[in-house]
Amino acid sequence: MSPYRRLAGALCCALAATATCAATAGATPGGVHVDLDWSDCADAPGFQCATAQLPRDYGKPNGATLSIAVTRLPARGQKEGSLFVNYGGPGGDGVATTQAIGASLFGALNEHFDIVGFDPRGVGQSEPSIDCHANQFTQGVYSQPFATPENLDRDAFVAKVRGYISKCVDANPGILPYASTANVARDMDVLRDAVGDERLNYLGFSYGTFLGATYAAMFPQQYRSLVLDGALDADQYINRPLDSLSEQTSGFERAIGRFMQACAVHQDACLGFGGDDPSAAFDILVEQAREHAIPAFGGPPVGGDDVLAATVQAVYAKQLWPLLAQSLAMAAHGDGTGIRAIADFFYGIEPRGTFDPITDRYFTLSADEQRYPSAIQTFLDAGAHSWGLFDHAWWNAGYVELNWGLYPVTARDAFDGPFNVDADSPTILVVGTTYDPATPYRGAKRLVTELGRARLLTMRGDGHTAYGGNSPCIDDAVDAYLVDHTVPAPGTTCMQDVPFTQSSTAATVQALESKHSLLGQHVKPFLRRTR
Repeated sequence: MSPYRRLAGALCCALAATATCAATAGATPGGVHVDLDWSDCADAPGFQCATAQLPRDYGKPNGATLSIAVTRLPARGQKEGSLFVNYGGPGGDGVATTQAIGASLFGALNEHFDIVGFDPRGVGQSEPSIDCHANQFTQGVYSQPFATPENLDRDAFVAKVRGYISKCVDANPGILPYASTANVARDMDVLRDAVGDERLNYLGFSYGTFLGATYAAMFPQQYRSLVLDGALDADQYINRPLDSLSEQTSGFERAIGRFMQACAVHQDACLGFGGDDPSAAFDILVEQAREHAIPAFGGPPVGGDDVLAATVQAVYAKQLWPLLAQSLAMAAHGDGTGIRAIADFFYGIEPRGTFDPITDRYFTLSADEQRYPSAIQTFLDAGAHSWGLFDHAWWNAGYVELNWGLYPVTARDAFDGPFNVDADSPTILVVGTTYDPATPYRGAKRLVTELGRARLLTMRGDGHTAYGGNSPCIDDAVDAYLVDHTVPAPGTTCMQDVPFTQSSTAATVQALESKHSLLGQHVKPFLRRTR
């Protein structure tokens, strides 16, 4: 689809869905303006909440609307504007997460900015909100058993995929075709205007970097500062998704390998798991769990696929390596409680046995705009190839992508590039981590090239995304860019400062006594930034 850019005035309104001209600073898509009626949030002291009624279809700005939930943490010092944040996804919320961790994560920036989070259309407290009402263990995209060439029943597999897709389409009328990233970017631009900012300040993590790159390409004169942390290759993500997910799967494999290597070196931190060969011990544990599930306190026993899912989930953050080490050591001694807790978080299991719909949202919001082929055999071949390449994370690519290939909904007014900005646009700051498992580092390097006006800031370390608790060097550079628009020197590299020691592992032991404590203290703070 052609870039959505505006010329000026009435011409922009007339071409609201298809224009390719440059945006005028301060203008809004379709000439849409809203007023936000802020009030104190009932369950989040210090935060304010509002709801915006925005066009479902910007080609019909006076037609049906969607309710978009917004929250802000007012600036504590001299306000210089608002900082919009997105934690990833697609499907991750912005309101609840900002209220949960925004004050601590953006403490220094809050001296200068109102911190603004919003739930993208179809997500969280925005209405309508996507929910397929699926059992993620048995019906969702990562349902078990994970498909392999050895267990694949083609007809049953295709039928399960079609059944899940039907649940999603039937349960979410009126929203799916209108939930493109481009429409979220349009919403964000209207909200920028609503908070009184002529130009946008933005910090996006993971998928939030795709949203940021989309916004920059669509509105190249509408932003002041954009930070894209845990950056993905925007063009590859939407136009070559099979390649994108295969590269991500390679990133997960690399992250698992680095964790196992660290375990071998730091046996005290790994509580002796695997001795001098943790990788072999891990493979044996997975095989044994497939043959005989491991009992887990307060939940169903742990199978081999649970161990794999929990491990991929835990390598998202180096801060979770101690938790993974403790959980694997327990599982090797016949107690699957730790693995069960992490796997349940991966699947979004809730206390009453229902499922958080974030995976449904991740699927539908990406499937409606990514350019996947549709031939079934393409995905069966890709699945067999992924299984041959990746020992532990093959299930993240190939077979699973048949869900995307057969998805029948196409987003209206989506944007698929080019993701370049004007020569006189402000420089964008792209942050990449050398061993990021979910958005591999070379994707960040390619995004810099695609954008044209961008600078790469590198963290040498592990885990998904860099800002906020990994490296004072990264945090200082990002803060200086956002506040003063000080762009780091070319080639700037920061070292991660997150230890993997016996003392860090000991801190997880008490938390494992309670699943609620485990998730609240050790998992959620680092996994709110979804891919």
